[in-house]
Amino acid sequence: MGSDDQEQQTPPADETPSVPTQQSLTLFTAQADERIRKVWYNDQWYFSIIDVIAVLTDSANPRSYWSKMKIRITDEGFQELWTKCPQLKMRSHTDGKYYTTDAANRETLLRIIQSIPSPKAEPFRQWLARVGEERLQEEERPSLAVARLSKLYARKGYTDDWIGQRVKKILVRSVITAEWLGRGAHSGKQIAELTTEVHEGTFDVTPGQHLVIKDLPPNQNLQDSMTGLELALSSLAEETARVLHQERDSQGMNDLRRDAHEAGEVGGAARREVEARIGHPVVSATNYKQLRQERQRQLQAPLFLDEGVGADE
Repeated sequence: MGSDDQEQQTPPADETPSVPTQQSLTLFTAQADERIRKVWYNDQWYFSIIDVIAVLTDSANPRSYWSKMKIRITDEGFQELWTKCPQLKMRSHTDGKYYTTDAANRETLLRIIQSIPSPKAEPFRQWLARVGEERLQEEERPSLAVARLSKLYARKGYTDDWIGQRVKKILVRSVITAEWLGRGAHSGKQIAELTTEVHEGTFDVTPGQHLVIKDLPPNQNLQDSMTGLELALSSLAEETARVLHQERDSQGMNDLRRDAHEAGEVGGAARREVEARIGHPVVSATNYKQLRQERQRQLQAPLFLDEGVGADE
């Protein structure tokens, strides 16, 4: 595999990937099998392929197993294998020193696991089949995807009201990103630039500054720490950008920047109007920790009954 320049990177504090729940499928969780080394690289976890093979096959020589397997996987048609498995430095289990080793992110690793003829790999294959079927059903009935997201956030402890706003934001975000890609934004950097334009116009702070206000690390998901009001205003601004793009048939980054700037102005005007009514800033230091605690407060029974209300009324 090709060698990449590797910088030391820090994973987000609350990084807990969405993975199978069975005990046998804990390779990708924050509490993954300690035999499997991983490193945070390019904003995601990369796992040692050799370590995964050692766990799933009990091979006496997992390095040799992987060398032969690379050829077989390529012959199966997975030509991207060579570019999707960078060599990253990880600490050796034996001498504690750092050496480069073939690594893969979750998507690539799951593809590799499909080609491992081992009973231990079967739970992964069954899980992939189940997830694939669920996603196909969601293509036919988008409401299923909404229900899945709602259940996910409910399990994390968010309130129903917040979940409703978050799901709307996800849908709006998906649409505006597709608009940008289809109208001339050709890289993640350009998408980020347009996002910042809308966000700063709406909140008077950049996304990075917003993270600092909420005491979050740079690579944390800001939207999962937004209040319902912040989410609603962000959705308004991005939806305004979409409408402007379509009404004007905007093409190219100059047009998209102009529309994004105007959409930010709309969001900012709405925010200032709200602030005048509620008497305090919309941008809040509240983050996911407080938002997840809110459901528990809602579920707790009151210590005292209201005066004049009987116990069985």
